[in-house]
Amino acid sequence: MKNIFFLAIVLVLASCKNENADNYVDAIYTNGNIYTVDNAFSVATTMAVKDGKVFAVGSQDEIDALNLKSDNIIDLEGQYVYPGLIDAHCHFYRFGEQLQQVDLKGTTSYQEVLDKVKAFQEKNNKSYIIGRGWDQNDWDVKEYPTKAELTELFPNTPVALTRIDGHAMIVNQAALDLAGIDEQTAFSGGDIEQIDGQLTGILVDNPMELIEKTFPAASREADIEALMDAQEINFSYGLTTVDDAGLNRNTIELIDSLQQAGALKMKIYAMVSNTPENLDYYLDKGTIKTDRLNVRSIKFYADGALGSRGAAMKEEYSDRENHFGALLSSVEDFKKTAERIAATDYQMNTHAIGDSANVVVLKTYRELLNDMPDRRWRVEHAQIISPADFEYFDRDRILPSVQPTHATSDMYWAEDRVGAERIKGAYAYQKLLDQSGMLALGTDYPVEQVNPFLTFYAAVARQDTTGYPEGGFNPQDAISREDALRGMTIWAAYSNFEEEEKGSLEKGKSADFMILKEDLMNMPIQNVPNLKVVGTYINGEKVY
Repeated sequence: MKNIFFLAIVLVLASCKNENADNYVDAIYTNGNIYTVDNAFSVATTMAVKDGKVFAVGSQDEIDALNLKSDNIIDLEGQYVYPGLIDAHCHFYRFGEQLQQVDLKGTTSYQEVLDKVKAFQEKNNKSYIIGRGWDQNDWDVKEYPTKAELTELFPNTPVALTRIDGHAMIVNQAALDLAGIDEQTAFSGGDIEQIDGQLTGILVDNPMELIEKTFPAASREADIEALMDAQEINFSYGLTTVDDAGLNRNTIELIDSLQQAGALKMKIYAMVSNTPENLDYYLDKGTIKTDRLNVRSIKFYADGALGSRGAAMKEEYSDRENHFGALLSSVEDFKKTAERIAATDYQMNTHAIGDSANVVVLKTYRELLNDMPDRRWRVEHAQIISPADFEYFDRDRILPSVQPTHATSDMYWAEDRVGAERIKGAYAYQKLLDQSGMLALGTDYPVEQVNPFLTFYAAVARQDTTGYPEGGFNPQDAISREDALRGMTIWAAYSNFEEEEKGSLEKGKSADFMILKEDLMNMPIQNVPNLKVVGTYINGEKVY
């Protein structure tokens, strides 16, 4: 009888424990303003998190009715909660690498560039000096520099300094000699600039690869440091997923190993760089998906950048006679690659800036995907579109992925490049949204800054941080705050085939969110760039 009684007590206690376990959650956040970014764009006050997922979200009364229990009740004290931000186009690993190189962003003259390189080398004594971030459009003399000064300063140490957009480079003679580049070097898809038959040291687009092949290989330790440094900065801005636009197999595998070990917590949507080796490996292997890593797209470059006049245009540049930019591969090669990708489950994400590059990409996509629903192939940047070509975009097969700060960075000189008519179809975010029903928004850092609040501000205000120009640059293509937030959360997730697991704060989705003290949706728009994140959470874990 004693044994039977004891067994009954155990069963009752176990039953109570199971009941409590069903009602027990890891954390309950109360007294907040929680922008769920669900279909109704509803705002809740309370959210429960369990096992890294949103367990419930709603009003305090709705959560109370569930009789949930937790040892971790957090009073948000009226603060504002948003889904974790997704940068739909950036260069996460490259940004980390750049933190170990000469930072030339914001330089206002070539002399300042030289001074920074000299100071960097005096401190670091590198065998090969690598830097990035200069932009001749920000200088009083808006022309490309030449190698003369770099060669004089560093006659024996190779130097390679990449333009801010990654599509042009100034190098010294030592770098040219190391790469075996001379006046007779053959190339396609870009330029090795000469003046009066002499190399200037400027390389544009494809020929830059000849220099990059001579860069010293980074150590595994340096690569890990780059990834971890990039993660820390991204977390400080509320970013919980980044789309890294162009990674090789070794970096993807390093990312996976660090994530599996719990060191790298950032979620990464990996666009595989379009190389023969990468294509052979990943297209045969198939897509790869873990909780934090998604490998299911191929990144292709159709053309260069507008700032370096490498964007492929249908008609000549307005500020350079008989210059049209260039496609970086033949149309035949592009179509062949697209056909190969279309035969797999991989998405194709193609960099296209000029109107000529965009129409080649759009027509190829349409021809291949016409009978293939839900492919979500992306046009990265979609920067200059002819009026007749907007109709190619849709929500199902061809999506625009844009970076609003490109508009506010380029607006000072963009019309000089393309003229008054073509500028009407440039950076046309509202027009793209009207056509496609969604926009994936990103930064393209380190071309632009990591700060996603600048993305939001540029998309809505179409101004720089001084308020220029009054009324905004091409203000008809500004988008609403609600659409900007969707573009940085649920629409970005959709463009990654991840809308069922992230991008909004709904039951069953990952508890990826950020907390702000101010209301992004209603605060004065001019204050948005200065927002500071209170906390960033991934799978319910506070990472910042």
